[in-house]
Amino acid sequence: MMRRLVVLLISTALVVIGVSFTATAQDMSPAEQAAAAVDQRKSLFKTIRYNLVPIAGMAQGAPFNAEVAERNARRIAVMATMIPEMLAVDTSDFDNIETTALDSIWDNQDDIAVKAQALIDNANAFADAASTGEMAATLGAFRAFGGSCGNCHDTYRVDND
Repeated sequence: MMRRLVVLLISTALVVIGVSFTATAQDMSPAEQAAAAVDQRKSLFKTIRYNLVPIAGMAQGAPFNAEVAERNARRIAVMATMIPEMLAVDTSDFDNIETTALDSIWDNQDDIAVKAQALIDNANAFADAASTGEMAATLGAFRAFGGSCGNCHDTYRVDND
């Protein structure tokens, strides 16, 4: 029941954000649309990161909380459905926009969709493991889940570490 409520709330919020962006995009210049697209991307990825940080902490030895692990992974799975859409707007022609996306991303939208689906699948598998309450099984599923993020970052994001 809680899982469905979380998914419903996140889905509703994402629809509201998408509708408001679409409505305002019609009145923007191409540069303003590109800047708004980057802001939307950054917001999505910051929210994904916000939900991933506690999980990563557990994988690194913080106290295990199966409920938080499952809830946050399910949230990430829902948000990951938006990744291809958020990365569809090519902003490479606008030099005044700060982004960590590599230009190669715009020519590889099919691969972005594949990588986003892998994140969705691995986040759900991790959440399923967490739902058992078994720490070892849950943390065992973390490598594939975390690796889904890294696979896309390694290919399409500026390495600023």
